[in-house]
Amino acid sequence: ADPAMKMVILETTDIEAAEEGAEELLEADSGTMKENSDNLVAANTAYVLNFDPAKDTTVFAVNITTAGKYAFFTEHMPFEFEADEHFFKDASGSDVEPIAQEPEGGHHGHGDHAGHDDHDDHAGHDHGAFDPHAWLSTNNAKTWLNVIAARLSSIDPDNAGAYFANASEARGEMDALDVEINAMLDPVRGGKFVVFHDAYQYFETVYDFPASGAISLGDASDPSAARVAEIANRIKSENIACVLSEPQFNAGLVKTVMGGTDATTEVIDPLGFGIEPGSSLYPKLIRAMAQSLVNCLK
Repeated sequence: ADPAMKMVILETTDIEAAEEGAEELLEADSGTMKENSDNLVAANTAYVLNFDPAKDTTVFAVNITTAGKYAFFTEHMPFEFEADEHFFKDASGSDVEPIAQEPEGGHHGHGDHAGHDDHDDHAGHDHGAFDPHAWLSTNNAKTWLNVIAARLSSIDPDNAGAYFANASEARGEMDALDVEINAMLDPVRGGKFVVFHDAYQYFETVYDFPASGAISLGDASDPSAARVAEIANRIKSENIACVLSEPQFNAGLVKTVMGGTDATTEVIDPLGFGIEPGSSLYPKLIRAMAQSLVNCLK
């Protein structure tokens, strides 16, 4: 994923009123570069938040000195990286939730906005602009193999043959993986499922297994009673057989949302938590995702 994300912070009492100006800043080619531990303030600029690949969490301090209401406009919301903690906290380390949010569900790509009362906060983010889940496409993986081999060869031309030979071998492994995954999915192909988090479009496209939609709770906090009823009614009315959650959604939350429905639920993990790093991590990740889908629909 792209190791940067843009964010705009504006003082405003109306998210929609400030939205047009914020969108222009987010879409502009320019921006103010920020690195781990840098400070952010409300300003007429788009911050380019660069994430440190050597750290588990990159932290940016948001310094608010004037009492008021502030809106945070981002290219996306990083919910899939909330394995252990919320992405936005106050200075004491407590989770901060928005007093208003648009869209209400949260994270559908470009232009997610949240309003907060005045405070000093720490926002920890970890991925880039647009849909950041491109690694879930084996087609993308095969393309990247050539790009990586070409780059390594330009740095180390004496070993170019080995780099391209390894890339070719790995592409063959990706082709075999696709055959394997399609065979796994064939018995449940056509089953109806929804996801808590709209993160699987690349995976769905490669294996021609589209989701019926995304619940988009917004984050791992407990949903309201009305939201629970809305989700349960949708699952029932659309005859959804499977709901896929992720590790950041606790079991209690899933149980609350799923109560009163006949759907099955499974945890699906697009990040590979618990898989030992190494040459087999990627195929294990894709297999595990397919197996979660199969387990949920069989």
